[in-house]
Amino acid sequence: MKTPMNLLPRRQFIRNTALLAGSAAFAGPLIRSVRAGEPGPNSKVRLGVIGCGGMGQGDLDCFLENPEVDCVVIADLDDSMTAKGLAICEKKERKRPDTVKDFRRVLDRKDVDIVLIATPDHWHAIPTVMACQAGKDVYVEKPLAKTIDEGRAMLTAAQRHNRIVQMGSQWRSCQHMIEAAEFVKSGKLGKLAMARGWAYLDWLPSVGKPADCPPPAGIDYDMWLGPAPKHAFNPNRYHFNFRWFWDYAGGLMTDWGVHLLNMIFMGTPLEAPKSVVSSGGKYVLDDNSETPDSQVTTYEFPSYMLVWEHKAGLGVGINNHPWGVAWYGSEGTIIMNDAGWEVIPEKRKANLEPKKHRSSGNPRPAHVRNFLDCVKSREQPRLNLERGHHVSTVAHLGNIAYRTGSKITWDAEREKVVGNKDADRLVSVEYRKPWKLDYMRRR
Repeated sequence: MKTPMNLLPRRQFIRNTALLAGSAAFAGPLIRSVRAGEPGPNSKVRLGVIGCGGMGQGDLDCFLENPEVDCVVIADLDDSMTAKGLAICEKKERKRPDTVKDFRRVLDRKDVDIVLIATPDHWHAIPTVMACQAGKDVYVEKPLAKTIDEGRAMLTAAQRHNRIVQMGSQWRSCQHMIEAAEFVKSGKLGKLAMARGWAYLDWLPSVGKPADCPPPAGIDYDMWLGPAPKHAFNPNRYHFNFRWFWDYAGGLMTDWGVHLLNMIFMGTPLEAPKSVVSSGGKYVLDDNSETPDSQVTTYEFPSYMLVWEHKAGLGVGINNHPWGVAWYGSEGTIIMNDAGWEVIPEKRKANLEPKKHRSSGNPRPAHVRNFLDCVKSREQPRLNLERGHHVSTVAHLGNIAYRTGSKITWDAEREKVVGNKDADRLVSVEYRKPWKLDYMRRR
């Protein structure tokens, strides 16, 4: 039997899992001095931050809510972002960390145990792989990488070096979402026929068409580009709006799409899609962004179908929810978002009771706590790299189908698009010299 997404042959996966568990005995004082989730006097976890923009600041603040975490160094290419990270440490009444611009100086340090990577997507893979090689555990923001092949390289590095790596899609640790997914998996919803995720975001306006210009003072822009193609500085290709350019990210499909697909997969079998079609375009926003503001993607999985759709600039979504996910079973439907989840029985059946369940609140602290516990116990985290690679791959396939304007057939065993060379090329990426990525299968 083929394993989903060809993540690992089963025997190799079991062997690697055993190695991960066994590595705790040799992991040094950090692990020997403390039980999972129970900080002790010698159990400080020393954090290095790589990327301190919006997500990095939120994650840093959340990490420092845990008393055993000390931030010892912050790396960012923008002095203004570094200053905001330092302010967070000061507000938490922690020791002022060192600051550097080059992320490699974080990985060189012996006093860094864990690394938070909250860079733009095109800078996820290289620091993660190098951190694993340096013996650091990693919390890396979603999506796992800019391409499928980069995600595979990150997974390979984590396995070879027996590292704990968690992807920062915090909804995986949301209690009411866990409960809804368990309801689906219990069979009470009946046979699953279809799932859907959607994001209608009226708070995403046009970003305009600013001209290229010199980068602001205090920014190492060439390093910010890193492995991405050389391009003149443009205010829209930087900070938050980098998401809307193919050189650095995958638009809403890999941004909100990864979050919501992740929620859906909590309640579905771990399967690879057989085929994908996607259509859309820029129908709402008039600006210089590249990724579609409107997109609908349909996946054919072995046991069900899945539909993803997003729309920027509009806020009235499916069932009057701006965003959410739904599972459609033969006995009823579950609709879920951050406000909670609702069971809607099929009208001609009487096996389910309609019921609404409230939100369990912000899941980010629980997601970070799960990672820290696993750093100490050496157990695999709730959103380990295998699942992170799976959900990111599915999102990337949606974009590959959209960008090539074709229905694509996915060979999960070889991680290749069948019969379409243009689409298959987008599974990987060419790096700008001198940057390279170890364990990349295609060059």
